[in-house]
Amino acid sequence: MKVLLFCLLLVLYWPAAVAVLVLYPIVWLVLLPLRIVGIAVDGVLDILKAVLFLPGRILRAI
Repeated sequence: MKVLLFCLLLVLYWPAAVAVLVLYPIVWLVLLPLRIVGIAVDGVLDILKAVLFLPGRILRAI
């Protein structure tokens, strides 16, 4: 789907298509640290949730 949209953009307005080809890797590199931070925060929240729910899981198992 993305390839078809890019081809349509290339046919209709090729300077924008060239700009997309040049800017996409730069935007990806800028957003990469934010993804890493998101993964780390998600891991910390999962550990916190597991610690908070541990007593309930132990009592339910008894």
